[in-house]
Amino acid sequence: MHTAAGSSAATDIAAIAERIRSGGTSLGIELGSTRIKAVLIDDHYRVIASGEHQWENHLENGLWTYPLEEVWQGVQAAYAALAHDVKTAYGEDIVRVGAMGFSAMMHGYLAFDSDGELLVPFRTWRNTNTRQAHEKLSELFQYNIPERWSVAHLYQCILDHEPHVPRVAYITTLAGYVHWQLTGRKVIGVGDASGMFPIDPETRTWDAELSRTFDEIPEVAAQPWSFHDVFPTTLVAGQDAGMLTVKGARLLDPTGTLKPGVRMAPPEGDAGTGMVATNSVRVRTGNVSAGTSIFAMVVLEHKLKALHPEVDLVTTPAGDLAGMSHANNFTSDLNAWVGLFGQFAQAAGFEIDAGSLYGALFRAAIAEGVPPDAKGLLNFPFYSGEFLAGLDEGRPLFARSPEAALTLGAFMRSQLFSAFAPVRIGMDVMTKQEHVQIDSLVGHGGIFATPKVAQSILAAAFNTPIKVMATASEGGAWGMAVLADYLWHAEEPLADYLDDRVFSDVQFTTEQPIPADVEGFEQFFERFVAGLPIERAAIEAIPLSQ
Repeated sequence: MHTAAGSSAATDIAAIAERIRSGGTSLGIELGSTRIKAVLIDDHYRVIASGEHQWENHLENGLWTYPLEEVWQGVQAAYAALAHDVKTAYGEDIVRVGAMGFSAMMHGYLAFDSDGELLVPFRTWRNTNTRQAHEKLSELFQYNIPERWSVAHLYQCILDHEPHVPRVAYITTLAGYVHWQLTGRKVIGVGDASGMFPIDPETRTWDAELSRTFDEIPEVAAQPWSFHDVFPTTLVAGQDAGMLTVKGARLLDPTGTLKPGVRMAPPEGDAGTGMVATNSVRVRTGNVSAGTSIFAMVVLEHKLKALHPEVDLVTTPAGDLAGMSHANNFTSDLNAWVGLFGQFAQAAGFEIDAGSLYGALFRAAIAEGVPPDAKGLLNFPFYSGEFLAGLDEGRPLFARSPEAALTLGAFMRSQLFSAFAPVRIGMDVMTKQEHVQIDSLVGHGGIFATPKVAQSILAAAFNTPIKVMATASEGGAWGMAVLADYLWHAEEPLADYLDDRVFSDVQFTTEQPIPADVEGFEQFFERFVAGLPIERAAIEAIPLSQ
């Protein structure tokens, strides 16, 4: 991480303090599913201060939500922690900021009436009560409309005859809502918008033909509003998205220290800030974001030729089309097994920290003599349902043949292979059926903290070189701060700005696919797909909770 705060050079600290006083900084705040993080950067894109706040969604009446009061409590707490960090490190109060922007988890449903009052509790991306809308809209549009997209939520409300629907005056995303409250502008970044409704990559705004088609659906035509009445205005990165108002400044910083008038970047989604944080906005580049869930995304040269439910179509913050393979399951099962090994070590009298434990187990997966295909071992990491695998529910499951190589290395290889297997299903659709070309993929997430291991496993799984950059750990809040700074450089294409300014001297490592590992993963993947009936049988036989 580029962190100037830890520098012992008094001149550097003095220079940063002057940047803070003069407003020569950029602020990014991202509202993730479990953490709200604020990051302040200088003109060298170094993190000079940060703050965060932990939060959790709530299950209310069968739907996942966050109360709006918790949104503001969290945003204020993250900003206050950042301001405290600045005061501690540099002795300065944050009075002015050069530019700022907000990003958040994408999709979901925030619907307001004409007085700006929330009509129903915020419905997050995690809700899957919209299958009927997903299926009908995808068929009608011949364009994949995932269950979590905002238009799927809106249409499902119409199909369910929810009484609030005729009163809808505005719908937006979480980032769009926060931006609206801080600026008074009902706008949204095109990347975040692409998780609400399809975007036309030529016009870089809502697809005009599909929006007309939506308005012509009889149930929609019966409403007192039309598509363009209730959806926000889209903006591409670098466009003016308004200023922080007096009300907005007090909402963000109740102490009144922060002055209004800060330039605001278009609010973005976490997919877009992830692209920026990994320098993956240029055509034929992509990134793999790995955490509790995982997605692999590639910026496309052209539209896909056919409808593929396995591929979500989103855009970069500049409006270029990107294909995404998104899997709900990634590290939960892996973490559970690592935890079990940790318990064994403790029972045997060994004290081992988490980093050393993960490192030892991960390195075993690529040690000399480990069978490239994890010989005879099979693992299904499904804690929850997985659309890509056709599963409504999940049951973590490990299986093996009697002659399998039950060694630590083979076991850990099967764990890592299985973690990447679901997202590979959607990638195969793009690369094998649509012949999408990929020049490079960047991996980011905690699983890449152990040098080489997950990077080389992913290279084998996708048969593509995998980069891991030093800045990948900065995350979406840093990516949003960079997008805020881009307001001052919008005469340059975003891809050139990132290459020439932000990432010009960033260090990275690259792992090339090893042919034996590529073949080994292919063999494992064939077993994985063929073995999915075992997972379905487990869902039938094992209660969800007991």
